[in-house]
Amino acid sequence: MAIIITDECINCGACEPECPNNAIYEPGVEWAFADGTELKGEFDHPELGSIDADAKREPVSDEFYYITPYKCTECEGFHEEPQCAAVCPVDCCVPDPDHEEDEEVLLARKAFLHAE
Repeated sequence: MAIIITDECINCGACEPECPNNAIYEPGVEWAFADGTELKGEFDHPELGSIDADAKREPVSDEFYYITPYKCTECEGFHEEPQCAAVCPVDCCVPDPDHEEDEEVLLARKAFLHAE
């Protein structure tokens, strides 16, 4: 399952540089699949269909840091545990009940994002 940042976030930013997929963004900042990944231009996303990797997408939150679930792999294939949760001083990085995924899906997403 992907990780979400709850509204208890104090906007310290400790989590953002720890994400190996660049799935964490500042409040109000638009995101793109190309940010910090190997994806460029048009491609077929396994969940969303044909999209432009460089296209900016609406921020998930305007109030606190957020994680886009389409790029979150819970650090599978990179670390033993989600690094955002490991460094969060207020424990607001938690499993997202709306995006429950098993290890196989998360590893496939990692491979997809990083063109392995």
